[in-house]
Amino acid sequence: MESPKLMKAKVSAKGWVVIPSVLRRRFGLKPGSSVEFQEEDEHIVLNPLTSDPVEELYGKLAGGISLKKALSEERAKELKREEARVCIG
Repeated sequence: MESPKLMKAKVSAKGWVVIPSVLRRRFGLKPGSSVEFQEEDEHIVLNPLTSDPVEELYGKLAGGISLKKALSEERAKELKREEARVCIG
């Protein structure tokens, strides 16, 4: 890893700080990414939080085929086939 480069930013009246684009790309920070702040020996440390894959995918399949319904229908068909086979046999 290359040595850290000094990068500066100003704090806005609302307390906002823009993270330099080089660092956003390096650490995969996109709009909506979460970070945490930590105080260490008179310094503020900003750590990117790893995203939760389950949370990221939540709702992505909404409106699609209900797997529960599809499995229930398939099980009902299978049960009818089994009952027909038992009655014939």
